[in-house]
Amino acid sequence: MSRVLIIGNHQVSRDIGDALTAADLPMEYAAGHANALQCLRARAFGVVITSAYNAIEEGLSFLEEIRSIRPGIKCIVLAHKSTPNEVIAALRARVFAFFSPPFDTCEIANLAARAASDNQSHDDIEILSARPGWVSLRVNSRLITAERLLSFAKELSAQLPEDAKQDILQALREILLNAMEHGTAFNPDQSVEVTAIRTGRAMVFRVRDPGAGFRQESLSHAAYANSSDDPTAHIKQRQQEGMRPGGYGLLLATGTVDELIYNEIGNEAILIKYLDSPAEANTK
Repeated sequence: MSRVLIIGNHQVSRDIGDALTAADLPMEYAAGHANALQCLRARAFGVVITSAYNAIEEGLSFLEEIRSIRPGIKCIVLAHKSTPNEVIAALRARVFAFFSPPFDTCEIANLAARAASDNQSHDDIEILSARPGWVSLRVNSRLITAERLLSFAKELSAQLPEDAKQDILQALREILLNAMEHGTAFNPDQSVEVTAIRTGRAMVFRVRDPGAGFRQESLSHAAYANSSDDPTAHIKQRQQEGMRPGGYGLLLATGTVDELIYNEIGNEAILIKYLDSPAEANTK
């Protein structure tokens, strides 16, 4: 497991460091950029976490200096704010993950720990198209890549009301993991396409996997297919088929977005969360 370098001496940095220390992960603090460069020259680090009080432009510029010393390092960028253009810039700079306030320090620490223990290449998010309002990505089918993607999706949804943002991110997580598990069997050589679209009235995510898809009648392993008379039927089915515990993804996603639409073969889904009700939108 590689060492983590945390830049900054503020409470956010300390809370992240405390969480990493509690997880027995080797880490160090750097007081600022100059001190961080000294640390990177002196010792090997696998992950660096930038200061939470820097602008994104400053963090990305500093990332170039970091990579000149440690080319393979994974960088988690914290910034005091974010805009769609800044999120796109972070994606183009191959940032490992991106967070803005309010910071969930446990989430950041957990992702840093995952990054530190991951020996594979982190260049597994490819930009297909990116402009404010429309960002399309191709991502390798790995659990850690899904977690990375969700950090960027959260920032792209930052301007949404909190409840709407949490709802659609929960749905995206479930559909994305379903696509990776059932569409690619978590084969890192295969990929899933994800598009985030922000309209004046809605937040939309599209997820497409290369799998054969599914039919409604084939979902006996999922809670989505349970009848009201037997709400746990899918648990027995999953046990019989030797599947992992779970099967609630479709049910959770359906309950947290306004529309969940699948294509004919079932390997592509569109999630829609309206920022006002469809009826209201149609009258404006």
